[in-house]
Amino acid sequence: MNSNTVLNIVGISGSLRNKSSNTNLLRALSELAPENMNISIFDGIGDLPHFNPELDDEPPASVTCFREQMKEADGLIISTPEYAHGVPGVLKNALDWLVPSGELYEKPLVVLSASPLETGGEKAHDSILLTLRMMTARITPGGSLCIPFINKKINAEYEVTDELLREKLKAMLIQLGQTAESK
Repeated sequence: MNSNTVLNIVGISGSLRNKSSNTNLLRALSELAPENMNISIFDGIGDLPHFNPELDDEPPASVTCFREQMKEADGLIISTPEYAHGVPGVLKNALDWLVPSGELYEKPLVVLSASPLETGGEKAHDSILLTLRMMTARITPGGSLCIPFINKKINAEYEVTDELLREKLKAMLIQLGQTAESK
């Protein structure tokens, strides 16, 4: 890629809630992104049917759209809450739809887990990392972060108010961009 290319980065939130901390974190990342990076949020994971390999020969339109957006992305940012010590079913279902078609193969990505609790969603974070590694996604160096007490670190205008977190996120985005450009 040349230096004038704008990277297409897609964010996926593991929550369907409109005011989800993880979705708000993705919104905040748009403001922290380098100039050569455009971050959009895929908000259709709730529209995907339950994964069924028998549908894969002629996948539903929502699955085809999802796969196409993942294929066209230069990199991904996945931000997930933790539900009952695991990844929300809707996010796992979305990832399951990508297994047979391989859109995540060597796809550069960053994985975040944000929680209002002290643990930062570490159980869900560990679980999704296992899944993504099995899918041979390319987790960028330093591209994995659990964020505790997220409700105290982002304001209502989707601004990261915690300076240390802001700097970590900026560094992750730069690394994601470099990994995507080298692909």
